[in-house]
Amino acid sequence: MTATAPREEQLWSRCAGCASLLYRKRLRRNLDVCPECGEHARLGAPERLRQLVDPGSLRPLSDRLPEMDPIDFVDVLPYPHRLTAARASTGLVEAVVCATATIGGHPVAVAVMDFRFLGGSLGCAVGELITRTAERALDDRIPLVLVTASGGARMQEGALSLMQMATVSQAIAALREAGLLTVSVLTDPTYGGVAASFATNTDLVLAESGARMGFAGPRVIRQVTGRALPEGFQTADFLLRHGQVDMVVQRRSLRGRLVALLAATRAGRPTCSPVPRQEPAPRRERLADDGAAAALPTDPPAAPASSEAGGTPAVRDGWDTVRMARHPGRPTTLDYLDSVFDGFVELHGDRLGGDCPAIVGGVARLAGRHVMVIGHQKGHTTAELVGRNFGMASPAGHRKALRLMRLAARLGLPVVTLVDTPGADPGVSAEEQGQAAAIAENILTLTVLPTPVLAVITGEGGSGGALALAVADRVLMLENAVYSVISPEGCAAILWPDRSAAPQAARALRLTAPDLCRLGVVDEVVPEPSAAAHDDPAETALRLRAALLANLLPLLDVPPAMLVRLRRQRFRRFGAARAGQRAGAR
Repeated sequence: MTATAPREEQLWSRCAGCASLLYRKRLRRNLDVCPECGEHARLGAPERLRQLVDPGSLRPLSDRLPEMDPIDFVDVLPYPHRLTAARASTGLVEAVVCATATIGGHPVAVAVMDFRFLGGSLGCAVGELITRTAERALDDRIPLVLVTASGGARMQEGALSLMQMATVSQAIAALREAGLLTVSVLTDPTYGGVAASFATNTDLVLAESGARMGFAGPRVIRQVTGRALPEGFQTADFLLRHGQVDMVVQRRSLRGRLVALLAATRAGRPTCSPVPRQEPAPRRERLADDGAAAALPTDPPAAPASSEAGGTPAVRDGWDTVRMARHPGRPTTLDYLDSVFDGFVELHGDRLGGDCPAIVGGVARLAGRHVMVIGHQKGHTTAELVGRNFGMASPAGHRKALRLMRLAARLGLPVVTLVDTPGADPGVSAEEQGQAAAIAENILTLTVLPTPVLAVITGEGGSGGALALAVADRVLMLENAVYSVISPEGCAAILWPDRSAAPQAARALRLTAPDLCRLGVVDEVVPEPSAAAHDDPAETALRLRAALLANLLPLLDVPPAMLVRLRRQRFRRFGAARAGQRAGAR
């Protein structure tokens, strides 16, 4: 709904669906659903909560967090100015409101996102607040209800916002392990990093009538494919037809459906006492004498001063690094499988009907030890790039990777992933096949995989498509690789007047290896020879092999339960408080 003239805005609204002029009080009585055409207007988080929870039951959770500007991001406006404006216009502290309450008498923890606040974007504070809400649900042993409305991860916080996809997902995983119900309610719109993590990896996924959800937005898909989109593409009914949601619910029925689901969950609980919750792991600082903890330090090592020992410090502009990472001569996953590993045996297929060429994986040996290697494959020639979809994985590719990860865990093999992708496939067929849910399941599974996981960003680490292979015990990055929440071109198109500002966006995003090492997203930077990896692939392979062995060998002695615990601690540290500390330390 859009407001009419200022004098009338308190009395009348015009429907965005049918353009009818509607009396505001009547519209509010109808839960902001047009009585003429059924158009569901977007709701702010406070109004959504009033509609869903029992009167008088709402107990807000604290939303006080350190001020966040972790990468000093500036486009046409400094990021803090955008935050101030969003707070003034919405009356909210952040893009999510979290609370405990009852719905139909059933206790729940609830987190409701608000699209009015910077497009409901997922940043460090939002991730921290939702994670705390999930942890409260775990403490109180009550269901978690998430109401999503988001354009995706928050660009102004760079790769730290990308990490929130894993942070919240592992909190969902903990609730799964405890046998506690998680429910997400998709509202309009839900895209990007939110769709590809906690919006679709809950036990139940409901879509409000009229909601749209997908990994890539319609504008991006049209730009990339040059195709007109099918009628009703990515709408709630589309999602239902393609098996991506449990149900589509009219707003007037939503509370009743939630009550019924919560009642069934409570009725299904055993009458005996629940299994006691395990005590949380001690803080990593207290594990300094433990060899397992020592293998996964809390603070990352400093980035290397140069690409050659004793040389002049290597300082490369962000945009120059992007172009270097995209160089067609840069070694690919198949190149590294031939030069770094031995005896590679490729395994194909997701066992559900597809074999994505953008993902290669199989069993190999590293210094005589068997490992499962999974990576994005681009190619060098135009024909190879097209044939491999430029390294952009389809849902079949992510599901193939998932199958191989789980196989590795059953066989007791470490997993090594090689990340080099502009992002996940943004095509129409990828959305029809559940791209967001495929990425979300990979991320969630990696947070609990009981075997060592070592990830290397070898070229481009683009958005959720990269993170789907990069939730690891240790994350390494080649010196001239990049890792970002969004491409510089995409960021420029959204936050600057046009895409020609991509070089500025690349610098603002802090996407280079030294930047990400300082932020703690990357644990170690692997120096490249001479100017770049493509100048001397053989030497690059030797350096990468040495770095893999140095980081993998200590992990082999860590018990699986400890591995999972420390991996979760690694990603839990990307919350708002820790990111704020890093920002203040610069």
